[in-house]
Amino acid sequence: MFSHLPSLQLLLLNSNSFTVIRDDAFAGLFHLEYLFIEGNKIETISRNAFRGLRDLTHLSLANNHIKALPRDVFSDLDSLIELDLRGNKFECDCKAKWLYLWLKMTNSTVSDVLCISPPEYQEKKLNDVTSFDYECTTTDFVVHQTLPYQSVSVDTFNSKNDVYVAIAQPSMENCMVLEWDHIEMNFRSYDNITGQSIVGCKAILIDDQVFVVVAQLFGGSHIYKYDESWTKFVKFQDIEVSRISKPNDIELFQIDDETFFIIADSSKAGLSTVYKWNSKGFYSYQSLHEWFRDTDAEFVDIDGKSHLILSSRSQVPIILQWNKSSKKFVPHGDIPNMEDVLAVKSFRMQNTLYLSLTRFIGDSRVMRWNNKQFVEVQALPSRGAMTLQPFSFKDNHYLALGSDYTFSQIYQWDKEKQLFKKFKEIYVQAPRSFTAVSTDRRDFFFASSFKGKTKIFEHIIVDLSL
Repeated sequence: MFSHLPSLQLLLLNSNSFTVIRDDAFAGLFHLEYLFIEGNKIETISRNAFRGLRDLTHLSLANNHIKALPRDVFSDLDSLIELDLRGNKFECDCKAKWLYLWLKMTNSTVSDVLCISPPEYQEKKLNDVTSFDYECTTTDFVVHQTLPYQSVSVDTFNSKNDVYVAIAQPSMENCMVLEWDHIEMNFRSYDNITGQSIVGCKAILIDDQVFVVVAQLFGGSHIYKYDESWTKFVKFQDIEVSRISKPNDIELFQIDDETFFIIADSSKAGLSTVYKWNSKGFYSYQSLHEWFRDTDAEFVDIDGKSHLILSSRSQVPIILQWNKSSKKFVPHGDIPNMEDVLAVKSFRMQNTLYLSLTRFIGDSRVMRWNNKQFVEVQALPSRGAMTLQPFSFKDNHYLALGSDYTFSQIYQWDKEKQLFKKFKEIYVQAPRSFTAVSTDRRDFFFASSFKGKTKIFEHIIVDLSL
């Protein structure tokens, strides 16, 4: 448009009806020093609108309808002395963050930039906005890796500065151990423990030894130990088959520097059993109760005391407390009005203890300990859910609700409302567990799938000001 006027130094485009300034609108005006585009109806300015105007010293965009400017729109204006933005009302949200930072850095004289929104900043100056630091980022979950097999449980452990993941694969009759590849930046196969109808693989680290408890529906359950000389897991011991007939969950815990694990047994004649390490192996330490078809066990510290919460197909979740003199778990109470809970998970936010209770039919629940009992915080519709898993990355707290009938739902904790709100839907076929894994300053979670592929999602920070 102006390429035939390369020596032009002053350009006045005042009081017209321009609504847009497009990329390279002033191409060829290499010596332009004064540009006044005042009293128009400009709403949109393209990012490269002022490209090439390296000699421009004065720019006025006063009295237009500009609410936002694209990031770095003034980056070519090396000689700019004065910028006039009066008579425009800016939306002082995350899109204005770059301008806020630029105003603090530039040597140019800039008129006051006034805000029209958000309401709390109306008629205030952009320079006075204080909320950019925490309001201009959000988070997201993106698929990082898809594993071409089904799985029902995922456990993670660290050994010698490396991160490993143990995945139970009943259809392939494997407990697959993966390791994080620091060069390829993905999870790769490390070892394979074979078995029959494996439903759980739980890693236990004692001193420098790594054990994996492998729970099976058939052929008994076993414990494997990592053998340095063989660089693989080898069978270490069997778990008495008479006690465990239909394992459903393995929970690891420590009391007074002693290592225990419990296997929740979901058969009618099953005995959920606690096992203890005695420096040579694991032996059955306490059978908890018969005939209750336990679906899950969760170890919880409540007010400094050790407890187990057992969920069951046939009764409400019961709470057992560790008796320090007898060194056994004894019945201590229950969680009323919560029949048919498939899983119980505990988590903490701001030093407060919470539980998530999964139900396949009816609503799942989030509950909070109020120093006397667990009280309901929130009910989550959960038809078809087999897992409601809490996990946190830094100050972001989430719940993943897996569904067999529809999309799985990730909820995020809203600090102001003190509730979980819907955050993102993800598709995983028949999800059975969600497990958080962090390595190389990156955060992931594994979504196991009973009928499809196992997916690894990465938790990312998104800058809304870009």
